[in-house]
Parts: sequence; structure tokens; C-alpha cells
Amino acid sequence: MAKQENAEGDDSSSGINTALTDDVLRVVLSKLEREDEKDAFGLVCMRWLRIQSSERRRLRARAGSAMLQRMADRFSALMELDLSQSTARSFFPGVTDSDLSVVAAGFPLLRILNLSNCKGITDAGMTTLGKVLANLQSLDVSDCKKLTDTGLVAIAKGCHDLRRLNLEGCRSITDELFQSLSQNCPRLEELGLASCFKITNSGIIRLVHGCHRIKSIDVSKCGKVGDAGISRVAEVCSSSLKVLKLLDCCNVGDKSILSLANSCHNLETLVISGCRYISDESVKSLALSCCQSLRVLGMSWCSNITDLTLNCIFSNCRYLMSLDIGSCDNITDSAFEGLICGDFVSDLKVLKVTNLPRITVAAMSILLESCKSLDYLDLRSCPHITKIDCEQAGLQFPDSWKVNFDGGLVESSAMVDLFFRNYVFN
Repeated sequence: MAKQENAEGDDSSSGINTALTDDVLRVVLSKLEREDEKDAFGLVCMRWLRIQSSERRRLRARAGSAMLQRMADRFSALMELDLSQSTARSFFPGVTDSDLSVVAAGFPLLRILNLSNCKGITDAGMTTLGKVLANLQSLDVSDCKKLTDTGLVAIAKGCHDLRRLNLEGCRSITDELFQSLSQNCPRLEELGLASCFKITNSGIIRLVHGCHRIKSIDVSKCGKVGDAGISRVAEVCSSSLKVLKLLDCCNVGDKSILSLANSCHNLETLVISGCRYISDESVKSLALSCCQSLRVLGMSWCSNITDLTLNCIFSNCRYLMSLDIGSCDNITDSAFEGLICGDFVSDLKVLKVTNLPRITVAAMSILLESCKSLDYLDLRSCPHITKIDCEQAGLQFPDSWKVNFDGGLVESSAMVDLFFRNYVFN
């Protein structure tokens, strides 16, 4: 009976297994790229399953403490664990502090941990992680609304190799956290702070005093952050900064953008939508200084922006891939003439020109002639550019373009999300 059981469950003593060592099998496993192929490898026999389990580095799960413990026993070398919950399917309490105790004890090599939207975790869970996961490099606790400075300070003090931290929607976070990050996490590169309403310029200035390698920072909807904080980031992180998101930062003005133009010549993504005090002068300077690097620019609802800025952008930013100028109501057809003036073919793939009352089908004619790579064109709420207007003018958009004429401005698109929402943490 024992022999029969071994033959069905573990073929390690017969057939091909007698010729293949564990090291050889690990080499074979390393050559498999797709997850389903690796799973099939583990179905051969118990020995191959054990090897597959020992080599697994990534796991996405939604489980309680008992199941997490079984996973820890099987996948002891795991480096990336995703326990995040979907906002559409989130369940309460979901992941809890007791689950995080299992994670800390069972996955000591963990480098990447995603706890996004896990509403049940508290500072106690963060403190447990901070004491054990010294190798942690990336932590996403976005929309974990029970967390405060206390828990995140414990992470900063225990995880000195932290490179990426997403705190979006953690509304209890204050400037106190940044002192600890500055002192303990000098390798920090990406920081998400969107909707952390309590942070101020003082906290941002304190942060970059010790964190000089910031590549990406998102302070969208942080109304207390203004020119003093952003200008300091531009000065200190001039060589590293590539992504800056300032959506609805009402106190950000031309001083911030001029600081970026003077210092950050590698900037790839800038979102200043809703920053109503920003004007042509600063954005033109930025377009000229970052003309070789700028890929994504979002500046909807910047009511002081005119055709002068758009002409400068279109004629100089040769690698620009995505542009949002929605509700910049001073824009006219003349803005698009910059596409003709440039000595290069535009790489533009996504263009949002929603709610622009002064542009007409004449602008669309220029787009058709100049933007051969366009994938998505958003024309919602443009009164002089309807589907009928375009047909009457004899304009025919390529089949490869997705052109959006209809719907409310709150609607979204996967293509737009790719460039304007998820570009920071990709």
C-alpha cells in the first residue's frame, strides 16, 4: 500500500526523476516564463511541486490567517505578496492585524507587499511588519484609512531599504511621518500621498532633507502643499525626479513650475490639472526645458493657459505621448498650429480636449494630418465638434482611433487610466 501511494504521489525514485537532480529541475523551472507553465510543472509529482514551491517568488491571495500560514509553510522564499482588495469587491474586515503577524513570521524575505484597500489593518499590524521585514522595499497601504503616523513610523524605522511607499487616501497621516522617512529611508524613490489632506509644505521639505533620490511623488488633492514644498523637491531631487502629480493642488502656482523648468530636465510626467494659478509663462518654460523628456502632461482646468502654451508644447515636445487640456477654455483652433510648425512627427497617443467651447473641426483637420500615432481622442462636451459636424466637414477618423464624442465628463476609459491614473506606480 505504501509503495502504491508513493507511486501515485511522488515519482522521485523512478523514471526521469532518477536522472534529474534538484538543481537541474530548478534550471528547467527557471526557463518557464508563464505562470500556468510553472503551475503545470508542479503537477508532475510531489517532488516537482516541492521544488516549484521553494522557487516561487510572487503570490496574490485573499485568505485568512490559517490559509496564510499554509502558504508560508509552502512558499517560504516568497518575495512579493499581494493581499490587496478591489474597491468594487472589498469585504470587511478582510486582511487583519493577525494576518499581518502571520505574514511577518512566515515570509521573512518579503520585499514587496500590497495591502491596498485592506480596511481592517491598523497601526498594530504595521508595527509588527516593521519589526520583522527588514528587506521590505515596496509597501502599498493606499486607502487603509485606520493607519496613522504611529504605524508608518514603525515601518520607516524597521525597513531602511524602503524604495516605494503608497499612502494614497490615508487621511490621518501628518508631517510627523516625514521626519522618520527622512532619517531612516534614504533610498526612497516613489511616494504616493494623494488625498493625505493634513500634510503641508513643512513635511515635504523635511522629507527631501534626507530622501534625495525621489523619482516619483504624488501630492494630488493635498491643498496645504504649495510652491514652497514643490520648489524644494525640484531643487533637491533635480537629477532623479521623473513623475510629479499635483492634481487639484490649489496653492501650487508658477513658482513651482518655474523651479521644475530650471532644475528637473528629466521630468517625464507632470499633472497640474486644477492648478488654476498656473499661467503660460511657467508652462512654456517647462516645455522648452523638458522637451526631450516630457511624455505625459495633464493640465485640465488650468484656466489661464492659452494658445501660446499649446503652440510651444506641440512644436517642441517631440516625445509627448499623452496630453489633457480639458476645460482650458481659452484654447482655440490656433493652438493646434504648433503641430504643423514642429520639425518632427508627433508621438501623441492620447489627447483629451473635453469641454473646449472655442475649438472647431478645423483643429481636427490638423490632428488628422499631424498625429498619425493617436489611439484615443476625447471630444466630449465640445459644442462645435460633434460626430455630425465632423461628417459634414468630410473628416474621417482612422479605424484605429477611439474617438469619444458622447457621455459625461466623469466617465473613464482604460486608455486614459493607463496614462493619467496609474502612470506613477507601474
